[in-house]
Amino acid sequence: MDRSELESRISNDTSPVFAARELLRQSYSADADAFRQGVDVRALVQSRASTVDTVLRLIWNRYPFSRSSDIALIAVGGYGRGELHPHSDIDLLILTRSDMGGMDSATQEDLGAFITLLWDLKLDIGHSVRSMEESVAAAREDITILTNLLETRTIAGPDSLREALSTQVYSDDVKSDKDYFVAKREEQQQRHTKYGDTEYNLEPNVKGSPGALRDIQTIGWITKRHFGLQSTADLARFSILTEEEHQILHQGETFLWQLRYGLQLIADRNENRLLFDHQRALAEMLGYKDEGKRLGVELMMQSYYRTVLALAELADVILQYYDEAIIGSGNEDEIRPLNKRFQMRNFYIEAINNQVFAYAPYAIMEIFVLMAQHPEIKGIRATTIRSLRAHRHLIDDAFRADLAVTSLFMELLRTPHALDQTLSAMKKYNVLGRYLPEFGQIIGQMQHDLFHIYTVDAHTMRVIRNMVRLTSAEARTEYPLASRLIHRLPKMETLYIAGLYHDVAKGRGGDHSELGAIDAEAFCERHHLSERDTQLVSWLVESHLLMSMTAQRKDISDPDIIQAFARAMPSQAHLDYLYILTVCDISATNPKLWNTWRASLLRQLYIEAKRALRRGIDTPVDRQAWIDATREEAREILHAQNMTNEQIDKIWDTVDEEYFLQDSTVDIAWQTAAIIRHGDNPDPLVLIRDTRGGPTDGYSQIIIYMKDRVALFAATTAVLEQLNLNIVDARINSSEGPYSISSYVVLDEQGQPLGVDPARKERARKRLIEELDDPEDYPDIIHRRTPRQLKHFAFPTEVTFSNDTINQRTVMEVITPDRPGLLARIGQVLLEHRVRLTNAKIATLGERVEDVFFITDEHGEPLRDPSVCQALQEDLCTMLDDIQ
Repeated sequence: MDRSELESRISNDTSPVFAARELLRQSYSADADAFRQGVDVRALVQSRASTVDTVLRLIWNRYPFSRSSDIALIAVGGYGRGELHPHSDIDLLILTRSDMGGMDSATQEDLGAFITLLWDLKLDIGHSVRSMEESVAAAREDITILTNLLETRTIAGPDSLREALSTQVYSDDVKSDKDYFVAKREEQQQRHTKYGDTEYNLEPNVKGSPGALRDIQTIGWITKRHFGLQSTADLARFSILTEEEHQILHQGETFLWQLRYGLQLIADRNENRLLFDHQRALAEMLGYKDEGKRLGVELMMQSYYRTVLALAELADVILQYYDEAIIGSGNEDEIRPLNKRFQMRNFYIEAINNQVFAYAPYAIMEIFVLMAQHPEIKGIRATTIRSLRAHRHLIDDAFRADLAVTSLFMELLRTPHALDQTLSAMKKYNVLGRYLPEFGQIIGQMQHDLFHIYTVDAHTMRVIRNMVRLTSAEARTEYPLASRLIHRLPKMETLYIAGLYHDVAKGRGGDHSELGAIDAEAFCERHHLSERDTQLVSWLVESHLLMSMTAQRKDISDPDIIQAFARAMPSQAHLDYLYILTVCDISATNPKLWNTWRASLLRQLYIEAKRALRRGIDTPVDRQAWIDATREEAREILHAQNMTNEQIDKIWDTVDEEYFLQDSTVDIAWQTAAIIRHGDNPDPLVLIRDTRGGPTDGYSQIIIYMKDRVALFAATTAVLEQLNLNIVDARINSSEGPYSISSYVVLDEQGQPLGVDPARKERARKRLIEELDDPEDYPDIIHRRTPRQLKHFAFPTEVTFSNDTINQRTVMEVITPDRPGLLARIGQVLLEHRVRLTNAKIATLGERVEDVFFITDEHGEPLRDPSVCQALQEDLCTMLDDIQ
């Protein structure tokens, strides 16, 4: 049936439901096809609203009340603007001249039937039935209702009712211009806080996130209330926006509409979040293609981030205009000169005139230096933002090479202040990306994974913020060592430059550390740093991953690892700088990544490397002397507890020397005493305690002493995963005798030690004893549903091998997507290949697991046969890639 026939049937059939649904379905399908073919999204959004208008009007006209002059069907909110995306809410107001009490029962029943019929159409209807007086009262009490009533259209019935309501709604009797502006500004600030005050969310909300559609709508609402406008297109008439600004607003809204329209088609519901589930499909739908190593989805998200950043800048200009026009109206300006080019007006910096940047281009940099030197400045005045935008083209190679400009930028870096905020402002106003083109390339550049939850530029700003925070008193609790070391650095600016450049080469292909070091060196030369400082910055950028990789993926209890790391440090100052950069980098990558466990690993590596440097690189620690000293110190502690040498040696003679390298003397004494007290008890000994002040600071350590079994690691990890405990470190000390000592460092789902819940701690201990007592009875490893986000980051498992000839073991690295049951399955494969596990370093980075296992054959020797390694690699990849 064609449209005209369907419209006729809606009007005349006994029940209009079938014809109405069919008309809506045909229109939805046609619009969806048109969207995929590239038809203007604005036309489609209006088409959807027009079709719904037609259906509602035809159904409305079936009822006797449609002929009354005292009742009307009004579209409000987004629908009132004539905008409907595929699954947008359809907000309606049934407006009556008098309240329901004055309405006859037949009309009330017909209205109820009308609303019920709309629900039968399966439309997302939001409706209210109010009289004129009730609507005004509701608007007066509720800012959301008032906002909805600023944007209305009559669908059916007399338009005079809507006009009369609008006249009252726009009056000060309901809410003054000033009160409305303040309320909407506070509402926006609360919404921005909800989304972390950043445009760079990993899964942004195209409607509610900062710089997104709701911000555009907020501008429109405030404008309409202030000027009584009926269309955002009319903004230009009042000279609030320049033609360029109006174009930014229009193009930005169109782009966000494309994302939202396509998103709702893919999700088949009213979805506004750019979830990982949909990002790839949406990028493909919108025609984004992979370019080199950059994925199409990353290019789409970069377009999104750059769009909302530009809209956020524009929102600053407009809201500041209204702040002055509405809030500051009638108040005398407070003006304070800063120099010959700039002054502060009501705590906003402004150029003396709009030609300052034209005759003194270096002032583009100077304005930010002044903001750094005067923390009382709240921001840049709107007129100056516009002037800045108009003169940004002056930032060219000559500008970048100008000694006045480079000197100002270095002065900015050397000025003690919240540098991250100043650099963020430079980025927001598109000055930083132009001044440092290499930085401009990474603005809005995301990495499509769960490890990096910020774009590269947002991550960089957070690194700088962390560096600034280290100088404050409150940082001493979270970063005790780094906050002490920061005050020993000779020059803070060298640290800031390294932070600014450490990831600047991401996405180019090749080693970003090496490429970034080249860029950093060029920056230093252009800004006239000394050769020594230039080499330091370049080294820091090139080596910025060295400390984290060593701490998280190597056995830092091994003196040889410490010695090799220390050899890479040109000096103690280099170690101090690198430690601080590493701490700031990790904690700025992902809030879940920085925890007390990683902090303790880095602290331990720093302290041991510092000792190695003091001792001298050419004077390595004697491995056997280290072991002997550890044994003697632990023995003294045990003697103080009345333990005899015979008891002690009975335990120690069965463990290998690695045991005395891996734990502190206090831990070894604690474990040994517990084992002695356990005696000949055949049940497993399970010790659980929360640790403070050591390598496992802030975590729970689980020690398991029991008869060695080949399936022990697989069984233990399966139980721990059933208990919803995350394993961050594992050590298996198999002995020459029948017993083994295994150590696991764990935390709960909230990243807390078990001590916060003593009952759970005891349940875990008993469960481990019960299950590990007889692994043959252990149930099949449970299969839990993979979390939603992880499903969309599947990639093939990688397994690599290398031999540690010093410690006579093989190092096996496994990189694979995270999922429940992972460690248990790895243990199962090792068991099948008769491979012994001696140690494991567990690192989960977002959706990506990078675990390192130290293994030997069943005789305690490294895996030397390539065919054995290949078979193990193939079976691990097959097993792990088959996990659903």
